[in-house]
Amino acid sequence: MKLAKRLQSLMLGLAAVAASVPAWAQPATTGNGTYGAATGGTGGPVVHQLNLQPPSTHIAAEIYDLHNLMMIICLVIFIAVFGVMFYSIFKHRKSLGHKPATFHESTAVEIAWTVVPFLIVIGMALPATKTVVAMKDTSNADITIKATGMQWKWGYDYLKGEGEGISFISNLATPRTQVGAPGVLPTEARGENYLMEVDNEVVVPVNKKIRIVTTANDVIHAWMIPAFGVKQDAIPGFVRDTWFKSEHTGTFRGNCAELCGKEHAFMPIVVKVVTAEEYTAWVQGKQKEMAALADDPNKTWTIDELKTKGEKVYTANCAVCHQANGKGVPGAFAPLDGSAVVNGPRADQIHVVLNGLKSGKYPSEMPAWKQLSDTDIAAVITYTRNTWSNKPAENIVQPAEVVAARK
Repeated sequence: MKLAKRLQSLMLGLAAVAASVPAWAQPATTGNGTYGAATGGTGGPVVHQLNLQPPSTHIAAEIYDLHNLMMIICLVIFIAVFGVMFYSIFKHRKSLGHKPATFHESTAVEIAWTVVPFLIVIGMALPATKTVVAMKDTSNADITIKATGMQWKWGYDYLKGEGEGISFISNLATPRTQVGAPGVLPTEARGENYLMEVDNEVVVPVNKKIRIVTTANDVIHAWMIPAFGVKQDAIPGFVRDTWFKSEHTGTFRGNCAELCGKEHAFMPIVVKVVTAEEYTAWVQGKQKEMAALADDPNKTWTIDELKTKGEKVYTANCAVCHQANGKGVPGAFAPLDGSAVVNGPRADQIHVVLNGLKSGKYPSEMPAWKQLSDTDIAAVITYTRNTWSNKPAENIVQPAEVVAARK
C-alpha cells in the first residue's frame, strides 16, 4: 500500500515538472508518439534530457538508432553473463555440497567464447560502418560553406551554390551582464537561450545537402550540431569536411566541442533552416548588406574580418608573384614573409600598394593596385601583416586610412 502511494506521488511530481518545462525544451513527437520524427525537435538542450537530441537529419536518425541498438546489445550481454554467473553461484554453492570441477582446456568452450563475440562484433560493426561511410560522403552538395574557428568566434564563407560569396563572423550574442565574471555575479536575468545564441546565424534551406568545410586560424576547434549528427574538428593548416541535410525547418544549436581556450564556452553555433523561398530572400538581403558595407570606407573592421577578406584578395591578386607562402620568387619577385616594408610602418605599405614600387633589386617592379577598393587594400595589407612570420607593431589597417592615402 505504501509503495502504491509513493508511486502515485512520484507520477504527480513528474507531471508537474513536465508541465513547467518551456515549450522549446520539450522533445518533439509525432502524432503517434515517435520521438523527434515529425519536427526534429528544436536543436537545443532539453530539460532533464536522458538521451540524444531529437534527430533532424537522416544521419542523425541512424546514429540515434545505432545508439539504441548498441545499448540493447550491451544490456542483453550484461543480463546473459551476470545471469549465468549468479545462477551458477547460487545453484552450485558449497553449502549444497557441490565441488569445483577439475576439467580444463575445453575445446567446445573455447570455440564458443571465440565465435560468439566475433558474431556480436560483426553484428554491431556492419550497421555502424554503413552509417560512418554515409557520414563521410560529402559529394554532390547543393551548398558548400567554409566554417573557420577562431578564438572565440566562427567565420563563415559561402563557397558554392546559392549564396556564393556571402561571408560573415558569428559571435556570442548573450550579453556579459547575463554571464558575469569570476567573483562577479551577473546583473541581468539569463535568457532562454543563454550561451546558445549568436548575432549572425548560419542560414540554409531545408532538404538541401549542405557541405561544411572546416579549418581554424589559431588552435583546434570543432563544429558540432547534435541534432544534425555532425561533429567535425577544425584544425589550423588542414581542411576537413562534413555534411548535413536537415529534413525540418527550425533553429538548431551547437557549440565548439574542443577545449580551445579560456572562452571555449562562449563560441556557440546556430543554424537556421528555412524554406527555399525564405533562403532566397535571405541571400538577396545579405548580398545587399555586404555590398553596402564593402562600399562604406568608414566602417571599422575587426582584424579577423580583414584577415579573412584579405586572404581572398591575396589569393586572387598577389599569390601569383609573391606565392601562397609569401616567399616570393628568388631573383624575380620580392618575398613578403619577413619583408621590412610589411613589418614596418603601415603608411609605407599602403603607399607601395597604391602606387607601386621600383626598388632595383628585382627585374619586375611592384605594380600599382589603385583599382582595388579601399576595403580590399586594407584587408590584404592586414592579412600580410598577420601571416607567416610577420609580426609588426602596426598590425591592422582600416579602409579609412587607405582613403586618406589616396588624397
